[in-house]
Amino acid sequence: MVVALVSGTSGMVGMQLLHQLLSSYDYVISVGRRKLAIKHQNLVQLEGDLSQVNSWDWEHLLVLDSLGGEFNSLKENIVEKKAEIHAFSSLGTTIKQAGSKERFFQIDHDLVIEFAKWAKDLGATKFLYVSSSGADAKSSIFYSQTKGKTENDLKDLGFEYLGLFRPSLLLGNRSEFRLGEQIATIVMKPLVWLKLFKNIRPIYDYQVAKALVRTALSKNSNSVEIISSGEMQDISK
Repeated sequence: MVVALVSGTSGMVGMQLLHQLLSSYDYVISVGRRKLAIKHQNLVQLEGDLSQVNSWDWEHLLVLDSLGGEFNSLKENIVEKKAEIHAFSSLGTTIKQAGSKERFFQIDHDLVIEFAKWAKDLGATKFLYVSSSGADAKSSIFYSQTKGKTENDLKDLGFEYLGLFRPSLLLGNRSEFRLGEQIATIVMKPLVWLKLFKNIRPIYDYQVAKALVRTALSKNSNSVEIISSGEMQDISK
């Protein structure tokens, strides 16, 4: 049994990722502060405060979604360490959305790390994280610095495989309007049409999602990898 754990499914990449996972894994367990309006026979949605995910009674929460006992084998396989578990995180926001740098750090760093620790405790051997093309813990840009610190702290958790995906400007249907990104998209989108500068031209949300899933299912070696935006476009073809 191969199981996917995923956080951040309400976001642009996260929604695409969820659809990719449902067609590729035996079961998908999505965690978040609220459930999505989506139903699937192999999807379990656990909701709660992600900052406290390591203290969740996940077995009880799973049973709540399994009134007919359809997820009993899933629970047993996880508890008995018989399931192969891959974890994915596309959690992220903006400083404007978060309201402050402190709150932004809590979401983009703390919640990701808490989720990763929980996944590791459940037996996840692989962790795939949607970072940013400018991720650098020493960056003077707070956004890039936070992403870099998150990457570094994920490395310390010791997953058998850690994939750090660094997309450039994302294209897709966002739930909120971002003026800066709209302007950048208009300026940069011709690079997509002309197929120029793969690592800096915009990338579609579904391309990132495909790259995440295909990488998770194909990597067996103990390693930490940084996957560039250009590499994601190649993987997702």
